[in-house]
Amino acid sequence: MTHQKSNDTGLFAFNSVQLNLVTFVDVAAANAYQTLDGNVFMMDNCIDSTHQGTDHLQTVCKQGQILNWIIFSMDAAQRPDGSFPPMARINNIVLLNENGTDVASDPIFRELKILGGPDKIRSKYTSVYSYWAGALLTDIPVGVYKYRFILELPTEDPTKKNYFNLNTPSLKIIDIAG
Repeated sequence: MTHQKSNDTGLFAFNSVQLNLVTFVDVAAANAYQTLDGNVFMMDNCIDSTHQGTDHLQTVCKQGQILNWIIFSMDAAQRPDGSFPPMARINNIVLLNENGTDVASDPIFRELKILGGPDKIRSKYTSVYSYWAGALLTDIPVGVYKYRFILELPTEDPTKKNYFNLNTPSLKIIDIAG
């Protein structure tokens, strides 16, 4: 898919029919300090998105586009004793109202759900991640949509999990004809 790139005219370049929103989490630090601040790094594969590598990524996407959220733990290497550290998971993705203070009433996705990841097949040759996907509605109004990214971070204690809300990312939806 090729589009002319010109930020002056409002035209955007898209290098994929699907967008991948990838999040890296420093699970050990987030659990130790009980915060995602400085421990979450988000990026996507749209060259016009802003705040790449931060916790407040704004993803530029088109009406009807498929979005894939993928989360990786930064500290995922197998330990000397053969065990693996806890892995971050996406617990939920919730659209917020304009103020970002409450859950939005109108859906923007045709479908949004967890698709899993190969977390049961851990080896040095297998990536381990949690994966969600959704298709934006084709008639969604153009604009900026904030969302809450709810992350589940297991701890070293297998009976305990920490849940963190990240309210800073957003989607900037542009017209499908743009």
